[in-house]
Amino acid sequence: MKLALIGFGQAGGKIVDRFVEYEQRTGVDVFTDPVAVNTASVDLQGLEHVPEDSRVLIGQSRVKGHGVGADNELGAEIAEADIDEIQSALDDIPVHEVDAFLVVAGLGGGTGSGGAPVLAKHLKHIYTEPVYGLGILPGRDEGGIYTLNAARSFQTFVREVDNLLVFDNDAWRTTGESMRDGFEAINEEIATRFGMLFAAGEVDGNAEVAESVVDSSEIINTLSSGGVSTVGYAAEDVDRSGDGGFLSRVGGNRGRGDGRSGTGDGLDSANTTNRITALVRKAALGRLTLPCDIQGAEKSLVVVGGPTEHLDRKGIERGRQWLEEETGSMEVRGGDYPLPSSGSVASLVLLSGVHNVPRFKELQQVAIEAQDNIAQRDARREDNLQKLVHDGAEELTSLF
Repeated sequence: MKLALIGFGQAGGKIVDRFVEYEQRTGVDVFTDPVAVNTASVDLQGLEHVPEDSRVLIGQSRVKGHGVGADNELGAEIAEADIDEIQSALDDIPVHEVDAFLVVAGLGGGTGSGGAPVLAKHLKHIYTEPVYGLGILPGRDEGGIYTLNAARSFQTFVREVDNLLVFDNDAWRTTGESMRDGFEAINEEIATRFGMLFAAGEVDGNAEVAESVVDSSEIINTLSSGGVSTVGYAAEDVDRSGDGGFLSRVGGNRGRGDGRSGTGDGLDSANTTNRITALVRKAALGRLTLPCDIQGAEKSLVVVGGPTEHLDRKGIERGRQWLEEETGSMEVRGGDYPLPSSGSVASLVLLSGVHNVPRFKELQQVAIEAQDNIAQRDARREDNLQKLVHDGAEELTSLF
């Protein structure tokens, strides 16, 4: 799947930078002319892989390149005011070659949480391609203002995009881990999971073609449910020596001879099928990018990638059928993704249109409480101002 990739704000820019590094490292060709947008010049300077001429500094007349200080209302205002400047950077993207736009932003800060929904709305107005968002929820320990920003931004972002893919930092930070190391590990998880999702089906002339291709239309159809999506991922190493290991055929390859037909030695064939199915279950029931109850997901997609000889069509199909039963949805697509040089077999599960998400209920409650607190604070401020004016007037009267 070809994506026009745009990172908005500090977190969005860093993740786009990691996506570009992932693309270079793995040799896939997915992200077209990535762009990073920010109000803070130092954040743009810290990027390593996004080309310098694709880094857009906005809001210079208002914040002088110093950022918006976690003020997402200001972030939105600047994005609206400088939308033409952002569009100028996007004009170089060969839109006829892309399948969709992906706007990446942290929802807790100011620039990304405020500006990303503004950009998404603009893109949907200008282009006919789908516009997806990748929103990063802040951890609870990152501060109350970030949680409040996320509560506000989420409601707007999900409304402006065709589908919002979500990664919850709070579910991924490790106790005792430094913030820097924690975010580095999180960004790598994001690049691995979403990189595999969007790279599935994108092959060059020398690559092996999947038996059941997962192309861009499969991903677009899965995300067409709208709303919110989460991604599960599980991987196991394989033994490339030929002496055994994950899904290797003890009895030798027979039938098609590519390890994907489910034929050959009966016992080993059953083992390959069962282990692929187990890997799909592990991906769906393990740690999701956004923890939720998978029951009720409107649409799903299963991708199993790895060396061709370790992929098994029957196992993928059984994993897909199991996911149908677990989610209660008949729209579960699936396929394989040959990765000849990979040292592992990985299963990725995309769950689109999820509903039972405890984190969102928490964010909604935060937003409600914050609104009440703001109203109470404003009332107290008005009372204090009136008291100050009244006391001052009485003091002046006593002097005369």
